[in-house]
Amino acid sequence: MILNTFQIRVRYADTDQMKRVYNGKFLEYFEIGRTELIRELGLSYDGLEKKGFLLPVIEAYIKYFHPAEYDELLNIESSLRDKPLARLKIEYVIKAERDSRVIATGFTTHAFLDAQTLRVVRSPELFNNLIDKYFEEK
Repeated sequence: MILNTFQIRVRYADTDQMKRVYNGKFLEYFEIGRTELIRELGLSYDGLEKKGFLLPVIEAYIKYFHPAEYDELLNIESSLRDKPLARLKIEYVIKAERDSRVIATGFTTHAFLDAQTLRVVRSPELFNNLIDKYFEEK
């Protein structure tokens, strides 16, 4: 399993009229977590695209537990539990920094696409090489 934690502070623009994080913002928070997870592996989204691969979201799920408020620090935990074939599933847990309460959980599923043909392809070797050390049998 690969796990990355990245901290963000809730901006005023992220909140709704009730001064709580707007529900749709959590997909953006997932994107931040996903980007940082991939970056920790040694690859950026941009780097993946320059190598000829795209990762569109094909499925997303969020479950909300507690509200998050303006100026609150949140920890985005992003994890990759399984080696991908043609699909990449990343799971997320968003927690409040001050008391570790779970704000939301969820996942996104992505397809690997060839950037030129826009056809689904298997997980590229360059990505597999980066994650293999996390999934070696013990």
